[in-house]
Amino acid sequence: MGKLALTGGKAVGAPRMEPWPPVGDDDREALLKALDSREWCRLTESSAVGAFEQEFAAYQDARYGIAVANGTVAIELALLAAGVEAGDEVILPAVTFIATASAVSMVNAVPVFVDVDPDTIAIDPEAVAEAITPRTKGILAVLYGGYPVDFDRLLPLAQANHLWLIEDAAHAHGTEWKGRKVGAIGTAGTFSFQMTKSLPGGEGGAVLTDDEELYERAMLLHNIGRGMEARKYGHVVVASNYRMSEFQGAVLGTQLSKLPSQVDKKHENGEWLAAELTRIGGIRPLKRDPRVTKRGYYFFVMRYDREEFGGVPRDRFVDAMQAEGMDVFPAYDIPIYANRAYHQAGRGNTGPVRVPSLNPGPDYDNMHLPVAERFCREEQVVMLHHWLLADGPQLQKVVDAIVKIKDNAEELLS
Repeated sequence: MGKLALTGGKAVGAPRMEPWPPVGDDDREALLKALDSREWCRLTESSAVGAFEQEFAAYQDARYGIAVANGTVAIELALLAAGVEAGDEVILPAVTFIATASAVSMVNAVPVFVDVDPDTIAIDPEAVAEAITPRTKGILAVLYGGYPVDFDRLLPLAQANHLWLIEDAAHAHGTEWKGRKVGAIGTAGTFSFQMTKSLPGGEGGAVLTDDEELYERAMLLHNIGRGMEARKYGHVVVASNYRMSEFQGAVLGTQLSKLPSQVDKKHENGEWLAAELTRIGGIRPLKRDPRVTKRGYYFFVMRYDREEFGGVPRDRFVDAMQAEGMDVFPAYDIPIYANRAYHQAGRGNTGPVRVPSLNPGPDYDNMHLPVAERFCREEQVVMLHHWLLADGPQLQKVVDAIVKIKDNAEELLS
């Protein structure tokens, strides 16, 4: 294919695709309807937020849903509704966006990071089992990139130890495990609707569950300590305000109508691309598992092996891909515990919490989780989900760029 673009050759060229988020007349009409209603807060029976949360819960195979302002507070709300108290320990994977951990810290609980499975980058059940202590109250399992955790191992482990299991499904809209969509397979699940997500609302989030008592607690807590039937005052618990605005609810309702067909196409294209990467070698997809019956995506995750690319470091490979027109990147290039927020002064009292922690927590400064560190620093290459909406000939360009770089890897070593 000729000389690499990074060293002066002609680029493969970026695939043609529609911009993200998708915007149609239905989105404009929904926003104008909310604007003209002058009911911009979810305080009416005809609330767009109320309609959306019911539709989204049904789509994700959950009995109950609560829409909130963003994905971070969705995790906080789920933790509080599950009964987390100051000093409690919550086990979570080291590979995730920091909001997963900061939500734990913001309710004054203690994040206990564990390693991930090298084939799936999902939380390692064996590592979870080893991390359980008398202070452990639950597992916060991240569906990284949209890939499910091993529910067949985690659910029995949680039940045997009287722990709850919350799914951080911010990346996993539409993902299915054994034919059931994620989000309420565990005790509860949380989602994000930030602009880049598979279901975009600018911002926004949701808590899903099949547990009626947890739902009722979460509904109370998300509305300043009052039930939705209380239109003004009459607060029964001290709580914060996590409500979603009607503008977010309106656009999410129309975006949700687009989601099922998008998920289907991304799943199909993701399987094709995974097969192509396996054929090329040296840039592996996450492990294919027959229990994952539908794959929703946020990241399409690739695992780079520098030895199969002639010793070219991961970051140099990423530079070469970008020069060819491919918008790939390393994503989270350090585990969460390696962030400054969880180092030194961040240990124990990790953020603007209002009650001093009853548990100093792990020594994050000296934590070493080898799979997470190797994956973040040397292996991880991702592209965002909407690339999987490209037509076949356009997606082929990603494959062509990888093959071109592998065939000309020596150019990157000079």
